[in-house]
Amino acid sequence: MLPEPPEIAQPPEAEPRGARSFTEETDTFLFEYSYPQEPGEIPALAAWLDDRLDEERNLLAREADRARRNARNDGFPFNKYSSLTHWHLVADVPDYLSLSAQLSTYTGGAHPNYGFDTMVWDKEAKTALEPIAFFISPTALDEALGDQLCQALNAERTKRRGMEIPEGSDDPFEACVKPDETNLLLGSLSGLKFDRVGVQIAPYLAGPYAEGSYEFTFDITPDLLETVKPEYQDAFTARN
Repeated sequence: MLPEPPEIAQPPEAEPRGARSFTEETDTFLFEYSYPQEPGEIPALAAWLDDRLDEERNLLAREADRARRNARNDGFPFNKYSSLTHWHLVADVPDYLSLSAQLSTYTGGAHPNYGFDTMVWDKEAKTALEPIAFFISPTALDEALGDQLCQALNAERTKRRGMEIPEGSDDPFEACVKPDETNLLLGSLSGLKFDRVGVQIAPYLAGPYAEGSYEFTFDITPDLLETVKPEYQDAFTARN
């Protein structure tokens, strides 16, 4: 009788850690990175976020060091670089965790630049997805949401600028912005399914830097629900 083959020990899954906040400041750069409790309690997601931390920190260190050497060689003063990334929870539904990040970078210009990032974690597949991947196509999403987004954007532009936005303008700061050009968020009021879509528009995309960013939230409507890919339909519901 042949002996039973030995069992191959599987490496244990990392223990959940929880929230993380990391700061490093040197002579050449300031780096900050954080994420909240919920993603930290999912080992694979925490590892994904930690990998991003390492990549962003190392890239900043290399670029800041190179800029300081170039400034010294050229006889110019060097201004310390910075990179700040702070992740926040948007929604926690049974199969997915939706996150957004506020980003700020400074590389020696007149002012820091800031923007946004987003991702949705598939709990079962243990993988990160872009929110746009949940929809049939960017074109389908624009057809369902584009007019509503354009109206909301122009209403807010009018309020901030004190003047009406002319129709048909070819000025990029007066044109409509397509949903897939923005930072999309998948949100939930119920905590059971995605029922809202958030839109974040960074400076320079819809207006000058001094005008700031734009942020809007829209309910998932029946028309918008039809643009969700069939394999993700069960994770969404319409609110009206």
